[in-house]
Amino acid sequence: MTTIRPLKNSELPLLDDYLYLAIFVPEGVQAPPREIINLPELRVYVDGFGSRPDDHCLVAEADGEVVGAVWVRDMPDFGHVADGVPSFAISLRPEYRGQGIGTSLMRSMLDHLRQRGTQRLHFQCKKPTMPRGCIRNWASAPSVKTKRIILWCMSFDITKKARHK
Repeated sequence: MTTIRPLKNSELPLLDDYLYLAIFVPEGVQAPPREIINLPELRVYVDGFGSRPDDHCLVAEADGEVVGAVWVRDMPDFGHVADGVPSFAISLRPEYRGQGIGTSLMRSMLDHLRQRGTQRLHFQCKKPTMPRGCIRNWASAPSVKTKRIILWCMSFDITKKARHK
């Protein structure tokens, strides 16, 4: 059984692990070295997390351990939409993917943010990692096709309830 709950302060170091797991690695390509998370453009996702009023993180816990995380932060990341529009990051340990846990994390975070008055979010992902059904039910979004991947860049209104199927 999986439980969705807020990240505890003592678990903040886990965000580095989940930041690394959030990096898209196409099938057949070697994963980058873990040190990649020390690049400034990636550190914006986790450095000082919890110190800003717009920092929110939920985790999925199974068998007493954290197996996934979703976090949002208003930051100048790739594809930044505007100040006040937080970016959404999510990742799961590989053995827990494809079980609906990511979708549960996303829905829980969207509900959490809506209750706090957040109206818009920025989310981007590569098509192979697109959560089945969750974001597609929240917004329609343009996609950008490249040679190997499709990048979804979305900014959407979260004040409307999802069309859960």
